[in-house]
Amino acid sequence: MPRFMDTHKKVDGLTAEAVTGAHAMDLAVQEKHGVKYLQYWFNADEGRVHCLIDAPSAEAAQQVHREAHGLLADEIVEVSEGH
Repeated sequence: MPRFMDTHKKVDGLTAEAVTGAHAMDLAVQEKHGVKYLQYWFNADEGRVHCLIDAPSAEAAQQVHREAHGLLADEIVEVSEGH
């Protein structure tokens, strides 16, 4: 399955608790879309979040965000793991 990294560039009022809550909402609906959210990273000072996702398409990954909490990614790119 393809792997994607998404970027949310300016999330107003971003906190660790908010990111944890949004990630939990993603996990609650991901299976319906054939998606698996693997990990996330964030910088609260910049309001930036990155999510690592296994998904059949970038659109499926975005649909999970849309349904779960409405915080859509500004960018989603397909990535490959390096060694």
